[in-house]
Amino acid sequence: MRLVLLGPPGAGKGTQASNLATEFDVPHISTGEIFRDHAKRLTPLGRKAREFMSRGELVPDELVVEMVLERLSQEDVGVGFILDGFPRTLPQAEVLDGEMVTRDQRLDAVLDLVLEDDLVVRRLVGRRSCPSCGRLYHLAWSPPRVDSKCDRCGGTLVKRDDDDEQTVRNRLRIYHQDTESLEAYYEAKGLLVRVAGDGPELEVTERALKELQAHRA
Repeated sequence: MRLVLLGPPGAGKGTQASNLATEFDVPHISTGEIFRDHAKRLTPLGRKAREFMSRGELVPDELVVEMVLERLSQEDVGVGFILDGFPRTLPQAEVLDGEMVTRDQRLDAVLDLVLEDDLVVRRLVGRRSCPSCGRLYHLAWSPPRVDSKCDRCGGTLVKRDDDDEQTVRNRLRIYHQDTESLEAYYEAKGLLVRVAGDGPELEVTERALKELQAHRA
């Protein structure tokens, strides 16, 4: 299975990518993880990416592409992959297509997790995390037993700086601008599979598997 995941921030792409990677027994390739790995190892690519991230800027297309193509060249990707966070733009999609042609491979599908903007806002604004152990909470759907305290380690829960409503809505605006042409591009190729992203995690996974099976039939 060679699959690309699309979806707005807060749609659960990382969770669903991990579930699907387990189901299909292929690597889950996340651009965020690639960035962190390069930064940790202080590679030349990692140092360049950190310069942009430290200024709060997006990592440029050419740098993102170089990191992802390097990851796709590794041996474990020969059996397939789930791409999470790439491509984000039409130029990135065109580069990925070129890489697939070079490898005499093709994408099986592009899974688009669809979620209403207002639900995305509610999901992200209510998120809290424990900086000590990493456990995640949601004030409405999975609150801690004690207000602002982690159930697991007792750490004080924090809210991400970019999880306020104004910032989330701005991120959604940018997401829609970037992905409108991307969705049209993949739809024209007959690869786009839309799946409702609301509901319990495993229910969304089952929904995605059903739609992917129908798409490949």
